[in-house]
Amino acid sequence: MHDYPVRFSVDYPDRPLNRLTTGFRFITVIPIAILVATLEHLNVQAGRHWFEVTTAGGLIVLATVLMLLFRQKYPRWWFDWNLEFSRFTNRVTVYWLLMDDRYPSTDDHQSVHLDFPEVSGPELSRWLPLVKWFLAIPHFIVLAFLSIAVFFVVIYAWFAILFTGRYPRGAFEFVEGFLRWGNRVSGYAVVLVTDAYPPFTLSA
Repeated sequence: MHDYPVRFSVDYPDRPLNRLTTGFRFITVIPIAILVATLEHLNVQAGRHWFEVTTAGGLIVLATVLMLLFRQKYPRWWFDWNLEFSRFTNRVTVYWLLMDDRYPSTDDHQSVHLDFPEVSGPELSRWLPLVKWFLAIPHFIVLAFLSIAVFFVVIYAWFAILFTGRYPRGAFEFVEGFLRWGNRVSGYAVVLVTDAYPPFTLSA
């Protein structure tokens, strides 16, 4: 067991899943995917002109790097936004990957559990955020290859659900492990809530 500060899990749906919404998941996910896309872009007005400021997938990243560098502070509302936005996008991802047939909520955690260690800034390194993205490159490479495997596992799960109504547990745990790994790397290199280097593992 790994006691990593960023914790992630998905409740296994030990029940028959909705075959109809599973079969047309690529359609049913569109409205909530559009909502996520709108949250990933921020429009700022300066005088008579509008400028689009795009963050890292809707997360406050560059500003956090600068705040930690110069003030060694992680503003609470930035932390809360990054945590809740990450939880929301994970619920959408879990729905898209067929791991839950309940439509993603904008408020309730549902079957997805994601927790960050509470940070305010002084407990984090002042300089490490400048290079975390570089240190995490090996993880990005491994995750890129794993995403190919996840693609085929989800196709297998799609057929399994259509015929049996169940998500094969082994396939579910593999996809859950992939998402857990990705969230650990995000917590380290993107959301910057921990200085602990993520383990190379799918396990909890």
